[in-house]
Amino acid sequence: MAQAVNAEDSAAGVAPGGADVDGSVTSLPAPSSGEGRLRRMLHATVPGCWGAVLFAALSFTPSLLPRGGFIQGLVCGITAAIGYGLGVLAAWLWRAFADREARDPKPSSWRILAIGGGLLLVVAFGLGQYWQAEIRSLMGVTEHNIALVVASPFVAVFFFALFLLIGRGIRRVYRWVAGLLSRRFGKRAASATGWVLVAAAVYLVVSGILLNGLVTAMDQAFSVRNGITEEGVEQPTSALRSGGPGSVVPWDTLGREGRTFAASGPTASEIETVVGRPAVEPIRTYAGLDSADDAEGRAAMAVDDLERAGGFERTNLLVITTTGSGWVDPALVAPFEYLSDGDAASVAMQYSYLPSWLSFLVDQSKAREAGRALFDAVYERWSQLPQDQRPRLYVSGESLGTFGGETAFSGEFDLRNRTAGTVFAGPPNFNTLFRDFSDHRDPGSLEIEPVYKDGRTVRFTTDAGTAIPPAERPWDGTRVVYLMHPSDPIVWWSPNLIFTEPDWISEPPGRDVLEGMLWMPFITFWQVTADLPFSTGVPAGHGHKYTVEYVDGWNAVMRPEGVTAAELAAIRTAISAPE
Repeated sequence: MAQAVNAEDSAAGVAPGGADVDGSVTSLPAPSSGEGRLRRMLHATVPGCWGAVLFAALSFTPSLLPRGGFIQGLVCGITAAIGYGLGVLAAWLWRAFADREARDPKPSSWRILAIGGGLLLVVAFGLGQYWQAEIRSLMGVTEHNIALVVASPFVAVFFFALFLLIGRGIRRVYRWVAGLLSRRFGKRAASATGWVLVAAAVYLVVSGILLNGLVTAMDQAFSVRNGITEEGVEQPTSALRSGGPGSVVPWDTLGREGRTFAASGPTASEIETVVGRPAVEPIRTYAGLDSADDAEGRAAMAVDDLERAGGFERTNLLVITTTGSGWVDPALVAPFEYLSDGDAASVAMQYSYLPSWLSFLVDQSKAREAGRALFDAVYERWSQLPQDQRPRLYVSGESLGTFGGETAFSGEFDLRNRTAGTVFAGPPNFNTLFRDFSDHRDPGSLEIEPVYKDGRTVRFTTDAGTAIPPAERPWDGTRVVYLMHPSDPIVWWSPNLIFTEPDWISEPPGRDVLEGMLWMPFITFWQVTADLPFSTGVPAGHGHKYTVEYVDGWNAVMRPEGVTAAELAAIRTAISAPE
């Protein structure tokens, strides 16, 4: 029994009616009981266990953000399952080249695994806690749940077993399909066809039925949240805001984030208090998902409201592409209004119910459509104005908003010719223009802070409070700034992490990235993936949390006259103050 079981897991044996890895199809007697089947599903092999132990140990190496106990357990379980599979595959390949069958492991092999693997995991766990403490210190994170750290090994075992069972279940389905096909085809043809059919079925379930079902369910769940109005948010009494008196956009169609955006922001008196100069009331217009049936309709309605409120008569006009749920970071737009002395108008619209990190993974097409539709609608009205009466036209976005914002432009010169300036923060790694600028950066510049075409239009900074490189080169005309933290997983996550080491990991680490971070196939990908949902759960200035950086970013792009360092400090204090 043990020999048959070990042979099965190492791909030398088969399940009932299944196929060997070498292509042969065999029929075995059906198992005598469900207990026997379960035992086969749960058993382990020495090569697989060594692979699991090595990968689990490596999962404790640091990534971009501090990891709590549950996330560490999840990453450890996933990487251990991958390591187990690679260990089994390596053993099978070795036996194939050695032309030998699988054999029962010696008891000493299990003892060596238990002692050596156990010690390796204990050392890795201890080092992992040390590295996590170092990252928390770099970012000023004080919260740390010891109970979850203690529970993390159990979380890891649970997810390891779960993914192992899923993998073995898929293998059993393959063998069953191959067994059926062997009745009509040759053994090798049946084996190959079985793999293709099962792989295609798994892909369709994950990417189609399962994923679409999950997205639909989440979309419905978050649509309920969209109807909620945040505590303290009240319908505007100013005609300068969407949802207020005379607005063409009904208040109840703005959505949760739209109502917050329209009802908040600095007033004229608050701006005067901070900058010490006379100010006017800023204009804010917005269209929610319920405001119109499609992206073009929402964009047209938002621009109609902008025109009604007098937005095209202001000196500065900002087009904002929101994140997935329609959220506009208050820290993004408020500095624009402060630095304009309130002589500013902002327009935005919602394109999804989903939160940014989820839209980032599954809903990118809507961001692309919304970004292009809104800018085109604004630009069409703007370009019809006499040249000496047009406001300065700016573009901005954060996270997935940068992805949507970029899609309205073909490249550097399009941004330069059709806008007065741009501030993008935390761009996802798959952004078309961001990748083009970074991939074609000047020789010698780093991916973490690239220099493109001598910085003549587009520049990147990890610290907007300092001179934006290349500081010694001229920066005339339209300015485009990308703000990105070295520890922001949204900026650096990519499927390419699975098999390819990116330049940013091999380069000297940024100010808030641990020097011990290194790239490993499979493992680094899952570590950075696990960072994504928690990218804003760190102090401001780290991860995906941008606040006071916008003050310096907008100051660099807008170049307002007469603004002093004291005023910039006062604006930073105003936008970082708790609401």
